[in-house]
Amino acid sequence: MKKYTFALSLVLFPCLAVAAQITAIKAGKIVDPATGTVTSNQIILVEGTDITAVGPNVQIPAGAKVIDLSKQVVIPGMMDAHAHLCMNTQHKRDGGRYYFTTLLDSNAKRAIQGAVNARSMLDYGFTAVRDIGNEGNYACVEVRRSINEGLIDGPLLITAGRIIAPYGGQFQLQPDKQNLAEPEYFFADTRDEIRKAIRQNLHYGATVIKLVIDDQRYIYSVDDIKFAIEEAHAAGVKLAAHAWTAQGALNAAKAGVDTIEHAVAISDEALAIAKQNNVAIVPIPFTEIDAVLSGTPGGNKETNERWFIDPVQRAHKAGVTLVWGPDVIFNTPEWPRGKLSIDGVDEWKRTGIPNLTILQALTTNPAKALGLEKTRGAIKPGMRADIIAVRDNPLEKIETVKDVVFVMRIGKVYKAN
Repeated sequence: MKKYTFALSLVLFPCLAVAAQITAIKAGKIVDPATGTVTSNQIILVEGTDITAVGPNVQIPAGAKVIDLSKQVVIPGMMDAHAHLCMNTQHKRDGGRYYFTTLLDSNAKRAIQGAVNARSMLDYGFTAVRDIGNEGNYACVEVRRSINEGLIDGPLLITAGRIIAPYGGQFQLQPDKQNLAEPEYFFADTRDEIRKAIRQNLHYGATVIKLVIDDQRYIYSVDDIKFAIEEAHAAGVKLAAHAWTAQGALNAAKAGVDTIEHAVAISDEALAIAKQNNVAIVPIPFTEIDAVLSGTPGGNKETNERWFIDPVQRAHKAGVTLVWGPDVIFNTPEWPRGKLSIDGVDEWKRTGIPNLTILQALTTNPAKALGLEKTRGAIKPGMRADIIAVRDNPLEKIETVKDVVFVMRIGKVYKAN
């Protein structure tokens, strides 16, 4: 018996030693996005995956690993709530149409793209990402599982699986090629089909449900959307609604979805209802690099004014929660996915809304919208140690978030310049 006890202690001792490891971060400043307050000369203690103490007089235990960020500004890890990590539209090959991308790239290739893009998001300070579909046949579910198993590096990943939509999804199909939109989309036009689509997604590993409300002449009704919400929420997952038209956004707001994606044509009436129903808006900035790569430099300026800047300004005025989600579907060696996501801050700045609001859209707001507010979105005891550092105070200079110099996710350092 003594022999077996000794052998067991040899197995357990290394695990206990690792669990006892403490990291102390010396932070020059910490910005709290929830309140907009800044504290100086703080010590953050991290034990394992969690923050255990924060304050100016926190004692650093003997043997703790010390990280010096005394010249940097520390904020919670950023979150992208509308990503497509397993898709890389190639402008020249695909003509900017991701329909061709879905036909030309295999599921295996898309999973590899997802793994590469996941690491890129982490490098640029995104410690949580919601992949909102267009992932082939559950490619991003496998990327998420690989991250969780420690096989690859990446952010906390929430994945939608197959997008649920009225017949045709977001494509215009031909009668002799009816199956070319599957498995990219799951067509569901009756309540039974909606229920089956949601349950199939959940069975194959989706952790959020996405509906396309309105990319055809026929759209989901308020009651259709409410039915889908009830089915998703009963299984413990949230529901995101793609809405490109005014009526689609209005139906989604009335139904009480968790988030409305894009909302490019959302009306003031829908914004008021979204505010009342605690529905968050995930707007899409149209960046210049996309226009350049598609061969139309400057082509996104007018589009951005109408479909991003205007709805963001009106949503902010109405008091609607704004969430970061730039809907990037391409990348190149010069423009990695994480950079393309965070570079959208330039367009957010052009809206004229406060820097604090933009920072909240990157941190606390997506934490709530994605159901992560109990573990992420703040630097305080009991939260996961998802921590990044930048050079300047983002409340004064929001574009500093484009230059992340330190990244820690659940206690592990991935970047330290």
